[in-house]
Amino acid sequence: MNNSISSNSRRALFPVMATFFTMGFVDLVGAVSNNMQEDFGLSDSAANFFPSLVFFWFLIFSVPTGMLMNKIGRKRTVLLSIALTTLAVFLPLLDNFMPSKESQLWLMYVSFSLLGIGNAIMQTSINPLVTVIVKGHLASTLTFGQFVKAIASFIAPLIAAWGATTTAPVLGLSWRVLFLLFFVIGMIATLWLGMTHIEEEPIEDKASGFADCLKMLGSPIILFSFLGIMCHVGIDVGTNAVAPKILFERLGGEGDTLSMFEYATSIYFAFRTLGCFTGSIIMRRLDIRVFFTVIVLMMALAMVGFVFGTEKWELWAAIALVGYGNSNVFSIVFSQALLSAPNKKNEVSGLMIMGLFGGTVFPLLMGFASDAAKAAGMLHPQVWAALVMAVGVVYLLTYASKVKQ
Repeated sequence: MNNSISSNSRRALFPVMATFFTMGFVDLVGAVSNNMQEDFGLSDSAANFFPSLVFFWFLIFSVPTGMLMNKIGRKRTVLLSIALTTLAVFLPLLDNFMPSKESQLWLMYVSFSLLGIGNAIMQTSINPLVTVIVKGHLASTLTFGQFVKAIASFIAPLIAAWGATTTAPVLGLSWRVLFLLFFVIGMIATLWLGMTHIEEEPIEDKASGFADCLKMLGSPIILFSFLGIMCHVGIDVGTNAVAPKILFERLGGEGDTLSMFEYATSIYFAFRTLGCFTGSIIMRRLDIRVFFTVIVLMMALAMVGFVFGTEKWELWAAIALVGYGNSNVFSIVFSQALLSAPNKKNEVSGLMIMGLFGGTVFPLLMGFASDAAKAAGMLHPQVWAALVMAVGVVYLLTYASKVKQ
């Protein structure tokens, strides 16, 4: 028997991993945004508002969720998050009952808002819940959870594309069949976790208020970890945004369009999923600081490829390296923060998840950098966007010295 996971805990881990799968529902936003744009006749900016709407709620709900866990417990908070997520994917199934296209669109706004709120609560609460079940190998277990989440992220665009193009739409839902499948899975995950007994340790200290949570950023390791999470998510979102543009800029020829290079995102997600799976195994056998240093050096090499690469294989390798390397950063940084304040895991989790707002900050800075380069008439403006990500990689290299086994 594994000394870090008892047989009872192992049974509890299965429904928790099912919850990690529901966490991946949030990535359906990108999978269906183009279908929504076509169905509702939206402009590009209006369609792009939906992903931004999801990220916004991490800034608002992360820290309050840490406080909520102190009041109702981690498992109940996770159950609340699954319920909100399941409701979010159920609402689009009601659009045929709405009287107009405008009302259908507002239903989607409510759906995606609930999806963002549910995901913010889930990401804040599920990681501390894992610490109750797993007493050792925390980083590797969280990484495996991210692998399970990545499976949902992977299949979402495939199912949406199948639903939109099949000649015999399931129940007339077209691309909305994705919401039906995820609704069924969400219901199963809710019932499974609800019926699973998980013994949580009592909270001995007085529950923290909002100001008390923010004051925890005064702890160096928590502040450094918060910034590390911002860099991780910024690089993640930034790579998805800029990789197709870099390929188009370096490899594009006459008649080529940017959409022809969107496969870059698939390469990134493929290696990110591979990294989550293998990382969860490697971290059980290798010193975590050594592993963290190696994967960040892989990301640094990827940035060199983005800036100087001109051949197709060089750019593909760069995308693969940043995908694999960045896949394990979140779990390691998150676990370091949690272990630094064992009596304040709920509050620390809220602060770390608030750092996901970096997914908004980095792309904005990258856009400003590339626009400035274009205005200056530079040959490869996306190089400057890549340099913004490189700043985040340099920061993660400095963080490596703070990682403990």
